[in-house]
Amino acid sequence: MRSRLRELREARGWSQSDLGERLQVSRQTVNAIETGKYDPSLPLAFRIARLFGKRIETIFQYEDDA
Repeated sequence: MRSRLRELREARGWSQSDLGERLQVSRQTVNAIETGKYDPSLPLAFRIARLFGKRIETIFQYEDDA
């Protein structure tokens, strides 16, 4: 899955720690989502979408390996 999380976070001038605090997750979790090493749970994806005022589909795009 590809994520626009880093782009959205940087546009707000937030560090990974800042975003983690707002989402109640660790900085490491934010980093893992941004680097594609971790796909967020559905509840976390909804929290991210609400925080940025965007739809989940505009933040996370499924990448088909085929």
